[in-house]
Amino acid sequence: MAPIERITIFKIPNEGDRKRVLEQYKVLAKTAVKDGKPYIIQLAVGLSVPDPRNKGFNVSVKATFASLEDMQYYDEQCEAHKALKAVAGPAKEDAVTTFFENIL
Repeated sequence: MAPIERITIFKIPNEGDRKRVLEQYKVLAKTAVKDGKPYIIQLAVGLSVPDPRNKGFNVSVKATFASLEDMQYYDEQCEAHKALKAVAGPAKEDAVTTFFENIL
């Protein structure tokens, strides 16, 4: 099975909230485990470069998982992701997530 690439973009109006979300992603990168082992293959997070095409979305995240099962674990059971959602949920005005099987 090919890796699963997950893209999430956030619209977070408040600069302080953006900083808190970015810091929480740093925590997630160090603490996200499945069966006691890190399971996110790669995580890239940052502020979006200002551009009209962003339509106000200003935080971008790309996560790579070995399988759809690992991504589902992230969504449903990962304690580090639950902690992230507790910070990002109230801060965000909007968010969009998409994922795909990498064909390359």
